[in-house]
Amino acid sequence: MALLEICAAELLAWRRLQLAEGGRAVDFDWLLDLGGGLRWSDLQQLYLDPRRSVLLERSLDQLAMIWKQHLDHHIPLQHLIGCCPWRDVELEVSAAALIPRQETELLVDFALQALARKPFGRWADLGTGSGALAVALARALPVWRGHAVDCSIEALALAKRNLQRLAPHALWQLHQGSWWEPLRPWWGEFSLVLVNPPYIPEAVMAQLEPVVRDHEPHLALCGGADGLVATRQIIVGAMQALEPGGWLFLEHHHDQSDAVLALMRQQGLENVEYKSDLLGVRRFAIARHPEHHDSLNHGTSAFGCS
Repeated sequence: MALLEICAAELLAWRRLQLAEGGRAVDFDWLLDLGGGLRWSDLQQLYLDPRRSVLLERSLDQLAMIWKQHLDHHIPLQHLIGCCPWRDVELEVSAAALIPRQETELLVDFALQALARKPFGRWADLGTGSGALAVALARALPVWRGHAVDCSIEALALAKRNLQRLAPHALWQLHQGSWWEPLRPWWGEFSLVLVNPPYIPEAVMAQLEPVVRDHEPHLALCGGADGLVATRQIIVGAMQALEPGGWLFLEHHHDQSDAVLALMRQQGLENVEYKSDLLGVRRFAIARHPEHHDSLNHGTSAFGCS
């Protein structure tokens, strides 16, 4: 990619003009970073020395066009650029799947902390979308057997590209279907399962920002009347799918913690607890299959689309 040289003073003046059209400075600086190759720390240095020159990966006209599309049509900048930072990598993203959120990175951190140096196992990412969680697990646990599930063919194609590029030597498979169902041959063998299911209540969907409501797949957002339709299906199937001592880590809406923890206990899962996100909100639920339990005779299974 050819780099374009521009005077810092000109760039800063142009930035002010673009922001005068609307939008948030933090979003515009994200565009300069991911779209123009100008890191935020380098941008700050320009204010100290506006006479210097900088190199951009896109022209100012190209960046201005992207910004205008974002403002006029509420298209996510991640879709317009085609990528999103995720942990230590950049994921390809598109309208086929939910844009990975920063707080979901914590789900991976909590999961890896719980493994206690387990040398080998089988993991699953249910409703993988772009493959963000699957990529993180495949990179962190390269000798484990991994499975990523989604009911969307388009999302699976996106996840496949990300896994092939970012975890080419890890052991993973992709499966089309609903939650646990395509993993039936391996029920009772999963040591670790991560899920970021659709959990927005139907009544809340209309209140979402247009950049989310109008451009991200409702299949990955809407969790039914109370937001817990998919979550129930996942928790009910966990006792059959997890191995004894296997872990389930699940993200949920900001006000669903008590309900999700209660569902986990009702199904016979143990070590049930919540974890908070970066803002202190109870955002994650954790539970473990009992170390010794005949899971095939416990409860009933239910499956739904991610």
